[in-house]
Amino acid sequence: MDDLGHPVFDADNHYYEATDAFTRHLDPALGPRCVQWATIDGRQYHVLGGRVSRAVSNATFDPVSKPGCLYDYFRGNAEGVNPLERLRDHEPIRPEYRDRDARLATLDEQGLAGCWLFPTLGMIYEEPLHHDPEAVCHTFRAFNRWLLDDWGFVHAERIFAAPYVTLADPQWAVDELEWALGEGARLVVMRTAAPTTAVGRRSPFDPMFDPFWARVNEAGITVVVHAGDSGVSSEGYAVDGFAATFSGGFAPSLKNFAIEKAVHDFLLSMTLANHFAKFPNLRVASVENGAEFLPDLFRKLRSVDRKMRGWFADDPVDIFRRHVWVNPFWEDDLLSVVEWMGADRVLFGSDWPHIEALPQPLDYLADAKALDPAARRLVLHDNVLELTAPRPA
Repeated sequence: MDDLGHPVFDADNHYYEATDAFTRHLDPALGPRCVQWATIDGRQYHVLGGRVSRAVSNATFDPVSKPGCLYDYFRGNAEGVNPLERLRDHEPIRPEYRDRDARLATLDEQGLAGCWLFPTLGMIYEEPLHHDPEAVCHTFRAFNRWLLDDWGFVHAERIFAAPYVTLADPQWAVDELEWALGEGARLVVMRTAAPTTAVGRRSPFDPMFDPFWARVNEAGITVVVHAGDSGVSSEGYAVDGFAATFSGGFAPSLKNFAIEKAVHDFLLSMTLANHFAKFPNLRVASVENGAEFLPDLFRKLRSVDRKMRGWFADDPVDIFRRHVWVNPFWEDDLLSVVEWMGADRVLFGSDWPHIEALPQPLDYLADAKALDPAARRLVLHDNVLELTAPRPA
């Protein structure tokens, strides 16, 4: 840190939800439609809309795999690491995964000025409930009240937790945003997916959602689109659901690229819909979705611009870059991402303490050394601070 000459802010941290995160503020009568617990063969599972979820092997997170246990695997796996063996190396849950003051102490130990904080289970529970939009809204209204209880949306001006917003009900989204703004939220988070509403599946940029986006535009709050279960289908090329395995770990398939496809389609659709012309104060941060989708997205935007002259008021890639910030995977080529987006539109995020995370957030400094000092400061600190401050229209 002293060598850097500036602080580091982590734009992608996570908590592990308390066991009552989805139920503390939920009417028990709604449990069968929303979230319940069940014990099966001595192990606890969440039941979502009446169906047992096996999305994670232990929804209580106690014990839990160690932070960054798959680092070598994601770095290129030169040593032939079997990820399944690393995942089985569990430890008791740490206080900093669930307690905000313990997390502050951990930030100090890690040398971080602050962090954005996102759900773990919360990012994957809308999809299993999408058939019941009302249940989705009940579930995440309860979830956000738990988040305010246990973490707060701003803690010590260093931990900024994002309430989850679904567009399953347009009016719910507006009401929940108003509530979050009233409680001091500096950012909100949603998944990269077209929501299922009471009238069917709709683009997030359909005019029916304009009141929500108009309020975001007015308030100047950052919308984070974070990796999660976006319901991306493998279209028969692979069996959707849990990853298949082989003796060396996970078997490769089209599912490996589901996150990148989801964010590509979300952000491309957002730009093609001229959403940023309609709402010129929007700021969108793509977190933990990678960055390798960018060249293809830019190629498609410029192809549309050449064929449909006059649809965009400006170069659509420039429009995109004015409104979108990208947190690449830590294993992505940082120099390439900065070249594509510009240093003022790239965010550092470690994904700590998840299994795919950096073991320690500042392990990223080795990669960041490739940047010149001014660009490095933007990526590691200044850009995320800019997005954390509301920019009212």
